[in-house]
Amino acid sequence: MTDYEELYRNRPPWEIGGPQPALARVLHEARGPKVLDVGCGSGELAIALAGLGHQVTGVDISATAIEQARAKTGHATTGRVRFEVQDAARLDLPEAPFDSIFDSGLLHWLTRYHSGAAEYLALLPGLAAPGATVFVLAVTEAAGGASWGITEEFLQAGFAEPLWTGTRIEPSEAFADVDGETIQHRALLLRTNRAG
Repeated sequence: MTDYEELYRNRPPWEIGGPQPALARVLHEARGPKVLDVGCGSGELAIALAGLGHQVTGVDISATAIEQARAKTGHATTGRVRFEVQDAARLDLPEAPFDSIFDSGLLHWLTRYHSGAAEYLALLPGLAAPGATVFVLAVTEAAGGASWGITEEFLQAGFAEPLWTGTRIEPSEAFADVDGETIQHRALLLRTNRAG
């Protein structure tokens, strides 16, 4: 079992000091006002979204990550971003549905460790308002010969009609910081909409 508290006490490699560039490029596509960042880590993406004026909820399984995210929240985003500890496979969010949902590397992590990907995917339609946009950035199986990444077929099956519409999947990149060295992984960026 992964020790997320230990990972966040020592800064996990996916914490790169800002949102993943692939998602930073699509922030302007987010629908609002209510946005969910699932697996928010220390809050960089959620804070960037709040800075654009959205009302953001960030959730992560790690209490240490959520403490770090709360500590980063500044006056510019006060009242527009809220962080809480939750398991993505058992989300309980009374403020749902959301107008946009972001997943920066969570789905491939759940898949890698066989820890709730199916449950998470089953919850997403109920968390998304009709017409809501969903963005998923996931490392691919081809990344560095990894056997744990996400395939395009997996994403297409997980975000299929009739629940999802207009699904687009494109090659992308995800970055990690390992001992001060930047590592680039091949990734897939999914955009889809909750059917209305």
